Amino acid sequence: MEKSSTDRSAATADETPKLFPAKTLDAMINGTSSSSSGSREAIVGNKYRLIRRIGGGSFGEIYLGINKTNGEEVAVKIESNKSRHPQLLYESKVYRILQGGIGIAHIKWFGMEAENSILVMDLLGPSLEDLFNFCSRRFSMKTVLMLADQMIGRIEFVHVKNFIHRDIKPDNFLMGIGRHCNKLFVIDFGLAKKFRDNRTRLHIAYREDKSLTGTARYASVNAHLGIEQSRRDDMESMGYVLMYFNMGKLPWQGMKAATKKQKYERITEKKMAYSVEQLCRNYPAEFSMYLSYCRGLRFDEAPDYMYLRQLFRILFRTMHYQYDYTFDWTTLKNKPNSVSGSQQDSTTNKNSL
Repeated sequence: MEKSSTDRSAATADETPKLFPAKTLDAMINGTSSSSSGSREAIVGNKYRLIRRIGGGSFGEIYLGINKTNGEEVAVKIESNKSRHPQLLYESKVYRILQGGIGIAHIKWFGMEAENSILVMDLLGPSLEDLFNFCSRRFSMKTVLMLADQMIGRIEFVHVKNFIHRDIKPDNFLMGIGRHCNKLFVIDFGLAKKFRDNRTRLHIAYREDKSLTGTARYASVNAHLGIEQSRRDDMESMGYVLMYFNMGKLPWQGMKAATKKQKYERITEKKMAYSVEQLCRNYPAEFSMYLSYCRGLRFDEAPDYMYLRQLFRILFRTMHYQYDYTFDWTTLKNKPNSVSGSQQDSTTNKNSL
């Protein structure tokens, strides 16, 4: 499956198109619509009633919805067809290919209505970024290791389906709700790319002229250098996410510069200046081993997911932890709302540094 639109980079994600008709939609949701039909309900797909906005970004909005036939709560992602770089149709196709995977949201419906593309899917809980903030921006080693185990599994599945995610960050990993509250989901495939042909298994070609796609904070060194991304880059980005959870802040965050281009250049310089050993100093050696392994992978080489998973599983056992799904946020009395901050658009905080 080819992506019809041009690859969108973090450096160019600066537009903010409005949903059409946004005012009418909000008015209907808030019960102030004066439409000729007299209806005060915003209905999509003939049966999903929009309740309220729960997230979004520069390329779309996320609403809480309810299936009128059975009362099931859903997430409704809406993108204006007037967007300069529409991605929701493409994302829906990727989701269809990934259906059935553990930690992949189930797609209920996709269609076009009122000049919008609309994707209805499972409602999920808070993102890891939300939970990180809720836990005062520091996770215990036990929580980091339990998350690492699930994160590796989720991205391995995406890779098995011949796609790379290209925007690995805490915002794009969400916990489930209800009986799935301890299950980690990976979301937002608008920047995903097919790296291998289904039939021939031919890998995409190596290139060195690519703009940065994804989020600069977690991007791999090679992605910063303009090298075509592959499986190794997803895995390296995951290593930076894990160190972010360990440290609370990565060394290249908060860089100041006159322009966005200069800021990206400074992030690249700082990231390259930091050796893996420096970054992971004062933390178990397994984190350094993980990142060193990922940085050493060849462009078209398949990561040894089991080796990476075992690194952290052995560390987990060595530290005598119990895999009881008791995360840091589980022990806090006031849990974050299962809707607030969840299922953000893949471009939300795209330029967070």
